[in-house]
Amino acid sequence: MNRGYFADMAEFKQHGGKIAEANKVIIPAMEAVKFPDFEVCYSDGKTMKLPFRLCDNVVGSDKSSVPKATLVCLSFRASSQEMINSWSRPYAEAFSKSKDVHLYQVSFIDSWLLCRGPVKRFLLWTMKKPNHNESNDTLQRQTVYSFGDHYYFRKELKILNLLTGYIFLLDNFGRGRWKGSGLATEDELSSLFSSTSLLLDE
Repeated sequence: MNRGYFADMAEFKQHGGKIAEANKVIIPAMEAVKFPDFEVCYSDGKTMKLPFRLCDNVVGSDKSSVPKATLVCLSFRASSQEMINSWSRPYAEAFSKSKDVHLYQVSFIDSWLLCRGPVKRFLLWTMKKPNHNESNDTLQRQTVYSFGDHYYFRKELKILNLLTGYIFLLDNFGRGRWKGSGLATEDELSSLFSSTSLLLDE
């Protein structure tokens, strides 16, 4: 889990960031594994826990606030942003009118210096984007940041290579129902879209 940059780069040159082919079909609910909880920050400094999940004690209107499908895009290095965009942009277009779908692009920041309070606050401030309300999309699309050591988080998800992007589709119980990596292909996007539609119909 703590291998170095050069090992990641050597592997990256072999497969171009495509750690494995994405799922062809949705993972059945009975076989799906719970996605690990982790904390993220918005650019305004507010924090929250992901993923949102239905609990046994959630009732009434609280249930409606939990999305039926959540796409979580994980980026550990800036070099993977193009890969993340190849998934998130077409996904946001495909489900732009769905209130039951959330999309989170998560940038992980593990540098000791950048995680220090004053530096962290300045970094988040520089990442603030003006709210122009340009879009009438219903889909909730958020860019968030996670600071600190993510060793155990990555271990649970079996993430070794930090140079590529990782995509996880979660259901309303926070279970991983589909996953992909690297640059999206047309077939993989089609599979992702159909899997999301199945979750919306469940």
